Amino acid sequence: MKRRSTLILLALALSASAEVQPQAKPRFRDAATHEQLALKLRKAEQKDPMKNLEQATGEDPSKVNRPVNLLEQSDIVCFGGMATLVPKRAILSTPAKHKDCLKMQPGARIVGWAEFYAQNRGWITTVEVSRVQAEGNQDIPEETRERIGKSTNLIVATFMGGPISVLPLKQAEKSAETAKTTP
Repeated sequence: MKRRSTLILLALALSASAEVQPQAKPRFRDAATHEQLALKLRKAEQKDPMKNLEQATGEDPSKVNRPVNLLEQSDIVCFGGMATLVPKRAILSTPAKHKDCLKMQPGARIVGWAEFYAQNRGWITTVEVSRVQAEGNQDIPEETRERIGKSTNLIVATFMGGPISVLPLKQAEKSAETAKTTP
């Protein structure tokens, strides 16, 4: 009997706690009126930072810094029905037997450097250079230059696996300029 009364009391307690409790009413905002929106617009127009800018002087940068043609900035390497573009000055050495590979052949399809190099790594050698070397601020080591001079492969400068232009050494340019100006 005690068990039955305990079960009944338990059932009543559970049902009382399961009663629906009213939820908080959702909050609604009033929509902005036309006058409020017009006031905000007037305030925004008064604080417009573009009105405080001065007129730019000089040449129009969009006309001075025109982008150049991709083909004008690139060398074409073509072999076996495939061609790729590498930046100018990325080819460090071209042996005589590979001169014909530096022009577009009819019917060749253009592919990315990685795919082209993977198919032609037997006759192309890459030389990894640092960014400082590519900018012309540091010379390529003598050992590497000797290896480039002796190689019978096409030599391409790369940075992190991709072809990169290598500018002439800046100290060499400065010393050449001073030699010209000194009598």
